[in-house]
Amino acid sequence: MSTRQRLRELVDAPRFQQAIIGVILINAVTLGCETSPALVAEHGTLLHAADRIALAVFTLELAARLYAHGPRFFRDPWNCFDAVIVGLALLPTSGPFAVLRALRILRALRLISAIPSMRRVVGALLGALPGMASIAALLGLILYVGSVIATKLFSAVAPEYFGDLGDSLFTLFQVMTGEAWSEVARSVMEAEPLAWIFFIGYIAVTTFTVLNLFIAVTVSAMQSQVAREHEIAEENQTTLLLAEIQQLREEVRAMHSVREQTSEN
Repeated sequence: MSTRQRLRELVDAPRFQQAIIGVILINAVTLGCETSPALVAEHGTLLHAADRIALAVFTLELAARLYAHGPRFFRDPWNCFDAVIVGLALLPTSGPFAVLRALRILRALRLISAIPSMRRVVGALLGALPGMASIAALLGLILYVGSVIATKLFSAVAPEYFGDLGDSLFTLFQVMTGEAWSEVARSVMEAEPLAWIFFIGYIAVTTFTVLNLFIAVTVSAMQSQVAREHEIAEENQTTLLLAEIQQLREEVRAMHSVREQTSEN
């Protein structure tokens, strides 16, 4: 077995991945502790050392995976994601780049690539983006139409909420999220008693219908992601089984050839 194969087995081993997850969690905690002036004043040197050690571990791990997998390393989008995160951490954080110190917490996002369940969720969300874009466009259209109607109907009685199109857009977006919508509706209903018809209809369309479509699309994408992973796993098992069968056939042929040579002698 070559050195590259041994290193590949090491970096792909579950225990190695669990150790990296542990380092990510510890590094996330230490970066959070650095936001406390009291902790920095008392344990600043220790926190800084822990951060440097974690960065060194991430760099070595990334270099090992790059050497072990070779060019195939960049075929996996999650490997590219890890490379970007670690690369940002290696940039200088002094002078004009001092703002990059705040980006060190992005290393905690490596948990997404390290934990399969998180990868599955993110993959499903990315797969749902095309469907979500259509729903977002529909929601934006409904919001715009409702804002125009509300401005025409309620600008005189509630100018603080529906004085112009911009105010109406913001107010109806707030109503859509369910934040203090009853206060807005009651203030309008004091002058327009039938305004409840507009608000209930708007909430029923946006909150109870359109927003639930986002959930439906996401769930459908997650189901497709799980089914795809099962198909890939079955294909891999089939490939391994065929390879083992082929190897057994070659061994049987070799045994037959040896027996034939022995019988001839």
